[in-house]
Amino acid sequence: MKYLVILAFAAILLSLGTALFFMLKGKRQPGEKPNMARALAFRVGFSVLLFACILISWKLGWIQPTGIPAGR
Repeated sequence: MKYLVILAFAAILLSLGTALFFMLKGKRQPGEKPNMARALAFRVGFSVLLFACILISWKLGWIQPTGIPAGR
């Protein structure tokens, strides 16, 4: 599970870097598709999917929360 989350974060950062590249690239040609918007949409969608997978994994008991105890 840990490796899946690391891979998902890497994909999110790669998508963000791709969007930055297309933003810095400048103007697009008249018939070209909006690559920056597609890369950012992929990042948002993948982030939501990762969050949903983490919540489902927690509900099914595959992962356990750690950190600060509740109520303190």
